[in-house]
Amino acid sequence: MTTVAVIQARTGSTRFPGKVLAPLLGRPMLAHVVERVALATLVDRVVVATTDRAVDDPVASLALASGAQVTRGPENDVLARYLLAAREHGADVIVRITADCPLVDPAIVDLVIGARAGADADYASNVAPPTFPDGYDVEALTAACLDRVDREAMLPYEREHVTVRVREHLDEYRTAQVRNERDLSWMRLTVDLPEDLERIARLLTQLPASPPPGLAQVVAAYEDDPLLHKPLPERDERYHSQRDAALQAPRAAKPRPE
Repeated sequence: MTTVAVIQARTGSTRFPGKVLAPLLGRPMLAHVVERVALATLVDRVVVATTDRAVDDPVASLALASGAQVTRGPENDVLARYLLAAREHGADVIVRITADCPLVDPAIVDLVIGARAGADADYASNVAPPTFPDGYDVEALTAACLDRVDREAMLPYEREHVTVRVREHLDEYRTAQVRNERDLSWMRLTVDLPEDLERIARLLTQLPASPPPGLAQVVAAYEDDPLLHKPLPERDERYHSQRDAALQAPRAAKPRPE
């Protein structure tokens, strides 16, 4: 079984354009993500799935320079990018990672991959329900499950957010869930806004640079620094707003993007 970690990355973020290339302690944020994911012992290869737009040429170049492989595809149909990545790189199991998670923990990546294998599940994650900080999300699914999602996901938000078809219909799939002993889902350690990156840079300056600090070290530093404790946006805010809008729209069948 070939396990391929696919990191979705593009420069076209609406609230923080170019964030995946933004510097974090002297290196682009995406380089941190690739480095951390590559440390997972159960990952056979790392692929950055970016868009086929010229504006994302620097993302592809950075991915290659960081030791990852690259797949390029549609900008908004992110699910299509994952399918391309799975097929181009011979994936039996796909691990979904987003490039706005510079603190992703390779030990947690291995936990989710192991949970899927141990249960012979279609899909495993640590987000249904979330108990880890926002920014530590990991999902693993079989290539057959990804193909099924592709057939069933018709709404634009389902294709942009890749796996929500599974998460919204968990009883229709064989699933496994990884839960943290302590519910830390309230803790925001993802990068959606420039101030998020500033907070994570502040955290990392308080921790050893090598090896990359794991979840326990990050949480301890976070809780010890009162300047990091302030109101933050809702978790998965974009997904929730798009889902709610889709549910309120007329239910006429919509063609899947080509």
